[in-house]
Amino acid sequence: MYPKKSLGQNFLKDSIILSKIADLGSISKNDTVLEIGPGTGNLTNELIKRNPKKLIVVEKDEYLSNMLQLKFRKKVNIINKDILTCFKDFRYDTPITVYGNLPYNISTKILISFLKMENLNKIFNKFIFVFQKEVAERIVALENTKNYGRLSILTSWKMNAEKIFDINPNYFYPIPRVWSSLITLSPKSKIANLKKTNCLEHVTNIFFNQRRKMIRKPMKQLFKDYENIAKNLKLDLSLRPQNISKTKYIEICKIYEKLIK
Repeated sequence: MYPKKSLGQNFLKDSIILSKIADLGSISKNDTVLEIGPGTGNLTNELIKRNPKKLIVVEKDEYLSNMLQLKFRKKVNIINKDILTCFKDFRYDTPITVYGNLPYNISTKILISFLKMENLNKIFNKFIFVFQKEVAERIVALENTKNYGRLSILTSWKMNAEKIFDINPNYFYPIPRVWSSLITLSPKSKIANLKKTNCLEHVTNIFFNQRRKMIRKPMKQLFKDYENIAKNLKLDLSLRPQNISKTKYIEICKIYEKLIK
């Protein structure tokens, strides 16, 4: 088996780590489990041992899909598609626990696609994902830190994120040039009500395009009456984007939504 660089294939091979990852879902016999990018089926095999009610795997690579079918037979339901085209299909027995050693090149797209889904907490129970370490640190970052930005704000809107541990490149085949990190994400039961999902993406993009500049410029770009809005929000215009809390970005977004009806 020769991994394809175009698909970002790096297969996790360490049995101890694979077992720890599988355990994080606390899978029971009544659970539906979805695995994204199973590759050669190393984690799939561990998930089967936990005896879920249903195990669905999404694998884009046709060769790997056929190999998995031969390897696991009726133990798994294999979907040979790009995960980014499958989001409307997730209406199986819910809630679903999702696993994935995500391809580095589309990992943030996958996460954001889940975040854009309505009723996320009613469809999914938990996400257990392996990201490139740099991306993982951006997801869990707190305000006033260098990694804080769009990804941590978007994630925290709908989910609680926790980094579990880092994974050495030597535990993968082929060996990547970077470390990876395991993260769990749990959908929140209550979230801030934003009418337009893309709004928070847009607002945070405006702010963090120039993250070292004061927020006066992005506020002025978003609002004509930006000084009064900043005053009402008790927002110091001399601050930088990384100094603004996640809840404050939600407040800014709600005001912006009213202006773009």
